[in-house]
Amino acid sequence: MIHEGHHHEDHEHAHEHHHEHAHCDCHHDHDHHEHDHHDEHAHEGHHHHHHHEEEGETKETLIKIAAATVLLIAAVIIEKRTDWPTWAYLLIYLIPYLIVGWETIKEAVEALTHGEALDENFLMTVATLGALAIGFLPGAQTQFPEAVFVMLFFQVGELFEGIAEGRSRKSISHLMDIRPDTAHVERNGHLETVAPETVQKGEVIVIQPGEKVPMDGIVLEGDSSLDTVALTGESVPRAVHPEDEILSGCVNLTGVLRVKTTKVFGESTAAKILDLVENAAEHKSKSESFITKFAKVYTPIVVGLAVALALIPSLITGEWATWIYRALMFLVVSCPCALVISIPLTFFGGIGGASRKGILVKGSNFMDTLSRVQTVVFDKTGTLTEGVFEVTAVHPEVIDEKELLHLAAHVERHSTHPIAAALRNAYPDEQDDCSVENIQETAGHGVIATVNGRRIAVGNEKLMEKEGAASHPCELKGTVIHVSIDGTYAGHIVISDRIKADAAEAIQALHDAGVRQTVMLTGDQADIAASVAAATQVDSFRAGLLPADKVAEVEKLLADGTLAFVGDGINDAPVLARADLGIAMGALGSDAAIEAADVVLMDDKPSKVADAIRIARRTLRIARENIAFAIGVKVLVLLLAAFGLATLWMAVFADVGVTVLAVLNAMRALKA
Repeated sequence: MIHEGHHHEDHEHAHEHHHEHAHCDCHHDHDHHEHDHHDEHAHEGHHHHHHHEEEGETKETLIKIAAATVLLIAAVIIEKRTDWPTWAYLLIYLIPYLIVGWETIKEAVEALTHGEALDENFLMTVATLGALAIGFLPGAQTQFPEAVFVMLFFQVGELFEGIAEGRSRKSISHLMDIRPDTAHVERNGHLETVAPETVQKGEVIVIQPGEKVPMDGIVLEGDSSLDTVALTGESVPRAVHPEDEILSGCVNLTGVLRVKTTKVFGESTAAKILDLVENAAEHKSKSESFITKFAKVYTPIVVGLAVALALIPSLITGEWATWIYRALMFLVVSCPCALVISIPLTFFGGIGGASRKGILVKGSNFMDTLSRVQTVVFDKTGTLTEGVFEVTAVHPEVIDEKELLHLAAHVERHSTHPIAAALRNAYPDEQDDCSVENIQETAGHGVIATVNGRRIAVGNEKLMEKEGAASHPCELKGTVIHVSIDGTYAGHIVISDRIKADAAEAIQALHDAGVRQTVMLTGDQADIAASVAAATQVDSFRAGLLPADKVAEVEKLLADGTLAFVGDGINDAPVLARADLGIAMGALGSDAAIEAADVVLMDDKPSKVADAIRIARRTLRIARENIAFAIGVKVLVLLLAAFGLATLWMAVFADVGVTVLAVLNAMRALKA
């Protein structure tokens, strides 16, 4: 699984989703598509500017449609009540036609000059100009009102599409709100307000209540609570204190914070997330890639067939007007814009809806994969469990509980191991007058130190054997830490990891969603893995695995259908990359996981995996509905047109009407 789209630095904000149809033959290259905003520093104003620009355009289109409608009605009334030559009526109808059709004609001509003739603007222009010209053929009826109406309705379709695209963009734009505009930096003894891009790693910034956190860092001073809803979808504020890590994109709610930055702006969490979402459009789903290729092949075939339909029967029967009219209808009906517009829009909506729930899908091809997942493999620590170790039992032998904890905490004073941290947390007041000397840590065994002249060993059974202290096993599940004093066994302490509150519910939700099997892989001991597996009800587990073993296990399971691997990041990058779909959980802290995963869950809840699968399946279902509906209506009207039973009005519905309905259906994908 190669991630072609990760040129993070190259185009921080190429706004790829903005050109969702630029890849297809049938693109609506309105003026707003020309504003590419590649400028790195145009970020802040970009979003607001873009919004106003879109609003202005919608108003302009509405005015054009209204004016053309009034003039079209006036022209029809004049034609009914007068007896003028045909060219005079043509001039009257040309006014509303050019009001709504000028942009389309201009773009068709531009496309022709660039050698991309066969797009939807070209099809519409040929069909309507043909309808205007038919009236001058001998024995033919004029089709002026139809020609204007086709253009008018085409503009209505454009308007709907523009509104839908704006709505989809807005669904992602709540993420744009996480982008901070300024940062207050301590420089030369006073505060300077600067653009976040100019702040270096290691500088100290001050964040006032109500301000966005501009970049990732460590709190030096201050206590506050943070609103993380834009990042995680979680509404409960998160408390932060000195030495806590904070992430860009959160909003500081209560206290003033002094923060030392750990990443530059471009590398910080908010920038990475925006980049992921904006480049999601690069990874096209199979449906989208198929439709883009389909449009490239399909359109020339359709134009060829229309020409044949106009010429061959006319040469045989001499009824030029009839057959040219049918050929024009054929052209209008066969335009593939309903598919080319609504399918990318559906995926875009699905990605936007998911991001509102704190689920980042890196591209619509991953939406495709997500909807087909049959096997979900979980890492244990930090994914199904909290990854936070705590003392759950103390079993002393020769001294009391407090003394046992006291000695163990002293010996483990300088160790960085999570188990050492759990012992220190269980006995926080270790700042007493005990002397701790000669600390020796043996990897895989434990720690030995001299406390107040006594030799204290804290570790596993192997260490007790070396010390000559006869340890005995504990019936409780968890990591058992044994303690000996001068070679005599003094007791043991049980440390275990908490299972996440929604872990069992997450596994159940996956089964309900139709996932065939759930598997847990862990590097932990078999008995601990078995107790977690029993509590969460996963179908099977493998224990005692190294990162390379996890990759091997995943490769075996790949044979059972599409496989998603869910991990919390740090050491899971190789497996995330190897699975059909890598899902990184609560991975805001782990860059490696964000890089390697295809889907990033912004918080620590395993139940979000089932949500992600549900959203993906719904998005795919909507896309399939649109494909079936659009093709079905078109085939029906094409058959009617071939037998002379369809009118240009029906042809317009089969094209623009179907597009509008498909776009409205696609917008359902926004509601995650």
